Amino acid sequence: MAASVSALESAWQLLTANFTEFQLATVFTFLLHETVFFFSGLPSLLFERFGLFAKYKIQKKSNTSAYQNRCVLRLILYHVCVNLPVMIFSYPAFKFMGLRSSLPLPHWTVVVSQVLFYFVLEDFIFYWGHRALHTKWLYKHVHSVHHEYATPFGLTSEYAHPAEILFLGFATVVGPALTGPHLFTLWLWMVLRVLETVEAHSGYHFPWSPSNFLPLYGGSDFHDYHHRVLYTKSGNYASTFVYMDWLFGTDKDYRKAKAVEENEGKNL
Repeated sequence: MAASVSALESAWQLLTANFTEFQLATVFTFLLHETVFFFSGLPSLLFERFGLFAKYKIQKKSNTSAYQNRCVLRLILYHVCVNLPVMIFSYPAFKFMGLRSSLPLPHWTVVVSQVLFYFVLEDFIFYWGHRALHTKWLYKHVHSVHHEYATPFGLTSEYAHPAEILFLGFATVVGPALTGPHLFTLWLWMVLRVLETVEAHSGYHFPWSPSNFLPLYGGSDFHDYHHRVLYTKSGNYASTFVYMDWLFGTDKDYRKAKAVEENEGKNL
């Protein structure tokens, strides 16, 4: 453990010696996000395009190649024109709230506890924001863009109206803003959050999917239902966990649908 921490701190020292904190917190954060997002999101796009792992695909219908390409091109536009400027202009606010990049790196217990806090807080805020987006006016003018893909694949996780990117993006950054984390912690949180939302939108439920092992984790099957039914009945509004929808009864239709599927499976 000590050797790995030392290697990590050496790598971090190399980064901070060659780049300013502003560059690391903005341009490097953007590049890290793009790398993780597209490398984790492309597999489900390719699986769908070439009919791979069909038995694990949640919905039988698929997007056309042209529809997939449209998503990718618009994502690049949104990321460059919305995400990157937001990262640049929000740096002073994060710095004011305590963001730092200097050594030593925070202890692993601090990193883990902060990231867990971010997940819980983000899920709570996202639930209410997402539920608001399913009201008639906001859905029609804003959230319907995200639901253009009723059959989601990983990259559709960030396909949304620019206003929604800012609106729900608040849920992702409020935790770090409150704790003033080390940049390393912020990067880890961003990577895990991207991987989670990409998996939830993948359109595939594998035997190794996290929802098969992690209690209260929603995952792809839980969120796919949200995309494939009418927006007024979709439910399943939370981003990561299932307990918020359970507490407020917004997963009832999903539970009923799962019960029907299970009964049909037993009768086969």
